[in-house]
Amino acid sequence: MSGINTIRNKKGVEKITAITAYDALFAKIFDAEVDFILVGDSLSQSFGGHPDTLGVSIDAMIYHTKAVCRGAKTSLIVGDMSFGSYQNQSQAVHNALRFYQETQAGAIKLEGGIKRAKIVQSIVEEGVAVMGHIGLMPQFARSEGGYKIKGKDAESVNYLKESALALQEAGAFAIVLEGIKSEVATQITQMLSIPTIGIGSGVDCDGQILVWSDVFGFFDTFKPKFVRRYLDGSALIKEALQAFVQDVKTQKFPTQEESY
Repeated sequence: MSGINTIRNKKGVEKITAITAYDALFAKIFDAEVDFILVGDSLSQSFGGHPDTLGVSIDAMIYHTKAVCRGAKTSLIVGDMSFGSYQNQSQAVHNALRFYQETQAGAIKLEGGIKRAKIVQSIVEEGVAVMGHIGLMPQFARSEGGYKIKGKDAESVNYLKESALALQEAGAFAIVLEGIKSEVATQITQMLSIPTIGIGSGVDCDGQILVWSDVFGFFDTFKPKFVRRYLDGSALIKEALQAFVQDVKTQKFPTQEESY
C-alpha cells in the first residue's frame, strides 16, 4: 500500500496523481491507478447536494473514509477534516486521531496557512500524517464572499509563501495549492522540500488532483476553469437508463434467460 513516504519521494522525480472518492465502489475503480485518493469534503456538494463544502460533519467524513478504505487497498487514502472540526489544537487532535482509530486512512488534510501551523504540528506529534491546503480554500468561500483566486498581489504572495514554509516546518508531508496564480505556485513548489499538489494552480506543481464527479462529467451545476472533463458521465448514464426503461416498457427485459 502506498504511504506518505511514497508521495514525498516523488518530488522532483515523478508527477503525483490524485482524485477524490466517497465510496467503496469508485475507490476500487480508482485504486492503484492514482498515487492517492482524497476523501474530500467536496462530497458535501457532489454527493450531498449542498451549495458548498460546509454542510458535512466529521462523522460523515469518517463514514465515507471507512467506505473508501474498504474499496482501495493500494493507493494512499487521505481524509478531509470537515469545517468546524479543527478550530483549536485539542479539538483538531481529537478528530484527527479518530481518523486513525476508526479508519485505515494514511493521512488527513486540513485547510489553512500560518494560523494552522501549530494545529498541524500538534496532530503530527500525535502520530497522524497531515497534508496541508492553502490558496483558495473552499471552507472559507462563504466568509470571503465566493471563490477567490490567490496570489494576485504582493501581500497575498508573501502570505502564501510564509504559510507554505510554516506548514512544512510544522511537519506537513505535502500541501495542496488550490486556485493560486501559476507563477506563484511554481515559486512555492520550488522553495519547498515537500510535494505540492495543484488544483487550478498550473502545471509546475509536483502533482495534480481533481474531484471525480468533475473530471468524469457527473457534476454539471458548474464547471471550474481548471477542470478538464475526460468523460461525459452524466449523459452516458442517462442514455443507458433510458435504454433500460424502454426495454422494461416493451417487455424486452427480462428475457427467459434472465429469469428464474
